[in-house]
Amino acid sequence: MTKATLFTMIIFMGASHLFAQGLETDAEGFQTFTSHEGDTAYVMKKYHIVFLKVGPNRNQDEKEALEIQKKHMEHINWMAEEGYVDIAGPFAGEGEIRGILVMHVPTLEKAKELASMDPAVKAGRLTVEVHGWWVAEGSCLK
Repeated sequence: MTKATLFTMIIFMGASHLFAQGLETDAEGFQTFTSHEGDTAYVMKKYHIVFLKVGPNRNQDEKEALEIQKKHMEHINWMAEEGYVDIAGPFAGEGEIRGILVMHVPTLEKAKELASMDPAVKAGRLTVEVHGWWVAEGSCLK
């Protein structure tokens, strides 16, 4: 586990204490706060995570399901091209949560709005669950 990953987990667990130390809003409308570990400052930024979950209407025939999936992927690609999605992908296995979107939008409402435009959500094949997520600016997958 890297130092940055560990620090992000510590921040997440102690976030309520840190939030009281001064949330700010950046020029893009994202909530941020700065935390210090020794002589290193971390700017924590609130993104939004969308969990794509199994929906109530999955009884489409194979042809219709494939068309919905095609439009679902087009929607995710559009959101990525527009800068609304930083990371997206399906989960392995057949659980209730089928995929995840890391949304680069400043509000929960905007994340819900964009995710709800997904053709798979509109068709009832998927539902969305959205949460705010604090991450150190500049974090990346390795």
